Amino acid sequence: MDKKDRQIIRALQRDGRMTNQDLAEAVNLSPSPCLRRLRNLEASGAIKGFSVDVDAAAYGLPITVFVRIRLERHNEEDVRRFESRMQTIEEVLECHVLTGAMDYQLRVVVSDLEAYETFIRSRIHPIGGIASIDTSFVYGTVKKTAVFPPLA
Repeated sequence: MDKKDRQIIRALQRDGRMTNQDLAEAVNLSPSPCLRRLRNLEASGAIKGFSVDVDAAAYGLPITVFVRIRLERHNEEDVRRFESRMQTIEEVLECHVLTGAMDYQLRVVVSDLEAYETFIRSRIHPIGGIASIDTSFVYGTVKKTAVFPPLA
């Protein structure tokens, strides 16, 4: 991936609906080479797909929660069970493996506090093997972007 490919990616991260003509102009290429580069980025897996950025509150899920989880044991079976279950829980938008005191951090969206309690009691607790759960509710967002910083 070269500098021009990264320019294409950053332009699409800003506006994934731009036409190839607009994209080509934004990165100073003619349309044909721009489209060829875009197709190559998609084929290589560098561009995984296109999505829409939706306001969670407008959708009906105004509460974002960061949930940090520590497992009791780190054997293959418990880790596989937990990670497999994370793939199926729709409220979990992201699940990251961490270093340090906690093993995982989840980004969860729910409609209200009662829905969060239900999420913990009916979706997380039944997984088993969880030593601790630490919860932080988001009450404001200072910055949110999907645009990568440029490389030097």
